[in-house]
Amino acid sequence: MKILHVEEHGVSLEEVHEVTRFHAKILHPKFSAISVILRYIFSWNVDVHSELMLYLTVKKQTLIPRLYLFPSNPGQILAVEEQESKFQGSKRIPITRPEQSLKLNSSFRLNIPCSTSIFPPRIHLIHRDTTPSFFKVVMEITGIEMELIGDDERTVWKEIVPTDEYITETHSTSAVLGAGGPAESSLTGPAEQQLRSVRTEFVKRVSGPVLNELLDGLLQHTVINQEEMESVKVIAERTEKARDIIDMVLRKGNESCSRMINLLGELDPCLCSLLQINSVGEPT
Repeated sequence: MKILHVEEHGVSLEEVHEVTRFHAKILHPKFSAISVILRYIFSWNVDVHSELMLYLTVKKQTLIPRLYLFPSNPGQILAVEEQESKFQGSKRIPITRPEQSLKLNSSFRLNIPCSTSIFPPRIHLIHRDTTPSFFKVVMEITGIEMELIGDDERTVWKEIVPTDEYITETHSTSAVLGAGGPAESSLTGPAEQQLRSVRTEFVKRVSGPVLNELLDGLLQHTVINQEEMESVKVIAERTEKARDIIDMVLRKGNESCSRMINLLGELDPCLCSLLQINSVGEPT
């Protein structure tokens, strides 16, 4: 194996003495000042293909996602897999890669609307000799709506992970939420009363994709009309959209609230379990 080496008057090939996971060692390297300068200049203006690897750990009622971000490198992928094998209950979730190349040495932040905390606030996209850095997120168990945002505040990547991708039949919602303890009692009473009592938590926890499907379902069941749906669907901010939907349904009375609870139970059973609201019989 040989390495292409940039010199003042051209390029040369150098013999490699030893190859490790992350380095190629040269026994008698030739120092070139211009190669150092060129590497410094170009490393700050290079677009690179990048990898994102998502791992999840579920602990009682808490979900802990870890999202790794690094320039594409098979060795780094192995390093992440090796590190995650040491975490009890860690499960890798398949996700997409960024469609576009990312700028090396740029920093990125992760946005997850329903998260309690995300650390660190930003990660720099750089080549590392160690295991890549990752965002550690703490959140309630629900669908995950993620977006990666660059220095210029533009979204460079989005992903949605529904609950059924990490809660399987052998790792059921009730088992996750109960964690061996006694089950919490569900809410009882009229549908309107149930929905009103969980309004704050609904706004906080419901995901954007569920809201859009919920709107379609409410329209199909004539709980809302076309004009009402269009007025809410254009709202970009998730919590504001959720607030408008639940308030709109609450104003329509108990029958409409029953429809919404049943629809929510079909679209996001995990969220209904967290909110402890009961599906009710279809109104006649």
